Amino acid sequence: MNATRLITLGSLGVTIAVWAATVTGAVQSERGRAPAAASHPRIDPAMFAPSHDCVSCHNNLVGPSGEDLSIGASWRGSMMANSARDPYVLASVRREVMDHPKSSVAIEDECAACHLPAARQAALAAGGSGRVFAHVNGAAAASPVDIQARDGVTCTVCHQIAAERLGSASSFNGNFTIAAPAESGRRRAFGPFTVDAGRRRIMHSVTGFEQQRSEHIRQSEICATCHTLITQAIGEDGRTNGSLHEQMSYQEWRHGAFADEGRGCQSCHMPRAPGPVRVSSVLGELREGLSRHTFLGGNAFMLRLLNRYRDDLAVEATPAELETAARATERQLETETASVGIERAESAGGTLTIDVVVRNLTGHKFPTGYPSRRAWLHVVVKDARGHAVFESGRLSENGAIDGNDADDQPETFEPHHTRITRPTEVQIYESILGTPAGQATTGLLRATRYLKDNRLLPRGFDKRTADPSIAVVGSALEDADFADASDRVRYQVQVADAATVEVELRYQPIAYRWVQNLRGYEAREPRAFITYFESMASVSSTPVTRASTAVGGRASR
Repeated sequence: MNATRLITLGSLGVTIAVWAATVTGAVQSERGRAPAAASHPRIDPAMFAPSHDCVSCHNNLVGPSGEDLSIGASWRGSMMANSARDPYVLASVRREVMDHPKSSVAIEDECAACHLPAARQAALAAGGSGRVFAHVNGAAAASPVDIQARDGVTCTVCHQIAAERLGSASSFNGNFTIAAPAESGRRRAFGPFTVDAGRRRIMHSVTGFEQQRSEHIRQSEICATCHTLITQAIGEDGRTNGSLHEQMSYQEWRHGAFADEGRGCQSCHMPRAPGPVRVSSVLGELREGLSRHTFLGGNAFMLRLLNRYRDDLAVEATPAELETAARATERQLETETASVGIERAESAGGTLTIDVVVRNLTGHKFPTGYPSRRAWLHVVVKDARGHAVFESGRLSENGAIDGNDADDQPETFEPHHTRITRPTEVQIYESILGTPAGQATTGLLRATRYLKDNRLLPRGFDKRTADPSIAVVGSALEDADFADASDRVRYQVQVADAATVEVELRYQPIAYRWVQNLRGYEAREPRAFITYFESMASVSSTPVTRASTAVGGRASR
């Protein structure tokens, strides 16, 4: 249903017609009334606006060079917008609920905090708790709160987060504070720009929200609320038996050089566009410093999975929006994430010695965030005819890495290497979770520690002074060649005819073992995700950076 309204702008002295698009089952006139659906008693959907309301004015934005800077289209193609649809998230939540049925309510609430934040915050305000499956597995005739839940990390979540407690431990795990309404009773939407009264009236009429300028919206601490996660492990008796610093991107950044240089999260993940740019297609003013709402990360694989299975997953982004986001993600991985070089490739007495150096260009560990992610070195030595005579780190068609211990056996993992001599040895940069008994696991709520963490460190990161929550774990701690911003690995292999060496640093957001360990869970979500993954396993990784050289020659990139 569509609504058209006449709004008079007092400060501009003109009257315009504003078209407000409303979503199915949630017409504009219903805002502020409790939904009739019995599944959401007492929950007030007016705490948040559906993204459709915001997109109606914040699309069709073009920069001076002709670049499409539409906020709505960029966000819609991001993992932020699809955080509630992500089938791997849903499969993982289902696994945890099945592993720990007595804690199912708390588990859904904690996961909803960052993946379905609007619905969860509305539930908390009504005295309830966050839910996952009730919102995403419901009927097509969804309630307004269901629609907001499926919007994921939506506009009026981030733009309503108050400055209160940001950066403190009490704000982590999605425990941000939603700002109270202004004295006028209108809900506030924080932004970096000052807006006049007339334009505030436009936004309030369409969305129920009113702009308010605040610099905290550009601080890394606002990102840290959901990108710092400390999970509580649950024992067989259902009681807490430890905790795990599961995601610590913010703390990794704080311990490195980027924080000292004033390069925050948004500088890479929401880079500013060259101006001036109109930030609204309805009487928007020209502004300098518009932040792109691309939210670039490292999950091009999931963006393409969402695109392929868009009907199954009720994806709203257009195919072009998702593909644009996937390509932008790949460009960032290839140009701004890491570099690799071959410092030495010499053959003597039938032994080829190769020194490979990989450098982290990001402001946090790489990979960072959710521990299913891994990066590794794929090294190929070819003879004069171009045939491979040595290969370490080849990706199989099923998404496994040849020679990786963890992909072969769930209870083991590949150690950190300083020297590699066989094809069955692979240098993998990853974090391996451990139970209290020291067993490797992919169950987040079974883990209380790391058995290995050799993820590449950011520039300026001192592994000797790092807090235990972001520590290097395993033999990489004693490896003198594993330091801030880089790692050096020596390959010494027996080959009779070596002509060239090729090296790739590859990245996989969902490692093979993390998928395989879902197989024992007979439920809709794990079964669906395994099917999706298997259809795309061969393209489940991205080549981040490459180098090659002739044996005895100089490397090229």
